[in-house]
Amino acid sequence: MPTVNPMPVANELIDALPRRERSRILSCCTLLNLEFGEVLCEQNGVFSHVYFPLTGFISLVTSLRDHPPLEVGMIGNEGMLGATLALRTTTAPVRALVQGAGTALRMSAPDFLREMDSGAGLKRVLCQYLFVLMAQVSQSAACVHFHEIEPRLARWLLMTHDRAHSDNFYLTHEFLAGMLGVRRSGITIAAGALQTKKLIRYSRGEIRILDRKGLEAVSCECYGAGVNMYTRSLVEMRSH
Repeated sequence: MPTVNPMPVANELIDALPRRERSRILSCCTLLNLEFGEVLCEQNGVFSHVYFPLTGFISLVTSLRDHPPLEVGMIGNEGMLGATLALRTTTAPVRALVQGAGTALRMSAPDFLREMDSGAGLKRVLCQYLFVLMAQVSQSAACVHFHEIEPRLARWLLMTHDRAHSDNFYLTHEFLAGMLGVRRSGITIAAGALQTKKLIRYSRGEIRILDRKGLEAVSCECYGAGVNMYTRSLVEMRSH
């Protein structure tokens, strides 16, 4: 895999860094393809690398004994996998698997820690992003507890749409049920309702977003809250 230095940056976190730090980070990265379903780290495993998605995106999944896994967060080109290394712990708090195939920049954990120690800009950006991740996990917990499946599915599809860079993506009922922590039958009913409202088209696992504004209207409040929070944080990242 080639060293990625001259390529244009398409990751918001790297793009928010001062030019000199950005160049150093890119010189330590390699460009790789993310394959759908690929596991990048296991829960309670050790981070060997960090990932900055460009066109692919990653699900953060937690598991409890005797219960199916549940998605608690999602990372696209707005963020990175492995930001908790900034807290000086190499243990991965959740499982990370590729939800959307695409590309990412990968950097070794030791290189990342070295750059964090030498760059004030990276430390600042990481503090902002860790806040974003904490807020996303907290919002997801409240959403799972209080909101019905249909608005939760709408929110999840919007979050995926934001990171997929396409109106079309492939997701089975089983995969959606696992990400939302519900029964497959619940996904069938909720997806059918969204399709009846002509917001999506769903056939044999292929989803097409037909009406983005309509999907936002039926989504729970958590989607808008998450977008607003991230937008404010991104402005702060770039204002220094």
